[in-house]
Amino acid sequence: MPSSARKGIIGEFISYLSVERGLSGNTLESYERDLRQFSSYLARVNGKDIETASQDDIIAYLVYLKAHGRATSTISRVMAALRSFFRFCTAEYGLVNDPTLNLESPKKERFLPQVLTAGEVGRLLEMPGAGDDLSYRDRAMLELLYATGMRVSELISLDVDDVNTDLGYVRCLGKGSKERIVPMGREAAGWVEGYIRTVRPRIAGSKNTTALFVNRRGKRLTRQGFWKILRQYVRMSGIERRVTPHTLRHSFATHLLEGGADLRSVQEMLGHQDISTTQIYTHLTRGKIKEIYDKAHPRA
Repeated sequence: MPSSARKGIIGEFISYLSVERGLSGNTLESYERDLRQFSSYLARVNGKDIETASQDDIIAYLVYLKAHGRATSTISRVMAALRSFFRFCTAEYGLVNDPTLNLESPKKERFLPQVLTAGEVGRLLEMPGAGDDLSYRDRAMLELLYATGMRVSELISLDVDDVNTDLGYVRCLGKGSKERIVPMGREAAGWVEGYIRTVRPRIAGSKNTTALFVNRRGKRLTRQGFWKILRQYVRMSGIERRVTPHTLRHSFATHLLEGGADLRSVQEMLGHQDISTTQIYTHLTRGKIKEIYDKAHPRA
């Protein structure tokens, strides 16, 4: 492969993933970071370019990541990025030997997600109150996040036109820009409706933005901004466990299944491609059933 073709090849690959395969921004960022880190490792260790990497180079790098404490899930993602990259090089640049052929990805460790009890969720959602515009906005965001099980990236990407509080649904774009319609309950719809009608216009001011949730400067709220808001209310609620935006997503799914929802419906609401991803929540509900059995059965 000529050096002119090599210039910016990672950038070309990322553009291909974006345009041809429609991968999400988060996946594109992760893949680009993984590939550039591998490229830097190769240059530092043996002076190679990424497209001249051998299978031994890749194995050595995966061992290096493991030795430096990287999680199995991270190593699996790195392997997925490398596999996709070298397939691209083979198709577009005629790379003869794909070094990822016959290499297996490490098996992912399946950890049960942390979930909050219904009582803990209630305490958390009530923390913002409605004393001022930003508190009202925060309450509407938390209510909507728990009511729909959305990812935080989906929440902050919402536009005003994506929610219909009269019919009680929200339209969001998930991974790979796949659209789905998710219902929301009356409580969340009420808070979001009040926010859109009275609070958002005051926060956004003269800023011409379609964003549903805006920061104090009237611009679309960022992921980092939401994290900061959530941490504040977790501290205020007295919940001592680590709570992330995904904790509310996990709690949403678990509470639905505990309440009798079927797995396929929960899969659709979460936007999971594979039902096996959703099935991890059944482990949690089985644990709840066992707990009830142990307490209720006279010979448990």
